[in-house]
Amino acid sequence: MSNIPKIIQSTNDEANYVRNKLIEFNSKNVPTGIYEEINLCLKNEKEEIIAGLNSAICWNWMEIDILWVDEDHRGQGLGKRLLVEAEQIARAKNCTFIKLNTFSFQAPEFYKKYGYEVMVIIENAPLGSKHYYYKKDLN
Repeated sequence: MSNIPKIIQSTNDEANYVRNKLIEFNSKNVPTGIYEEINLCLKNEKEEIIAGLNSAICWNWMEIDILWVDEDHRGQGLGKRLLVEAEQIARAKNCTFIKLNTFSFQAPEFYKKYGYEVMVIIENAPLGSKHYYYKKDLN
């Protein structure tokens, strides 16, 4: 019998366990910190989700993981509404900045328009595209 632990691909529950263990560890080292998921969505009159924003507040910042608008509803200001709401929540939770990432085939110009500044651009991620990392300081 081998005492070498085996690597497996985690289930969602196992991934959440790992995340929670890291949050627990971080809390011991930064006791004033918080971790709170902030997820928003917009629904049409049929209660179908047509746009959404997934994020988390970590210590003194908000990290936006996903901002998505259904293709049939783009150009109607829904992304802006979600971004503005997320910024208001971040300010109310005493965040000092927001960070996020996007790809060249997604919406880098959208974020620039609302005051986000490029921190890093990774070329060929994915191949033939750029991966942008943005930050916006909250005043």
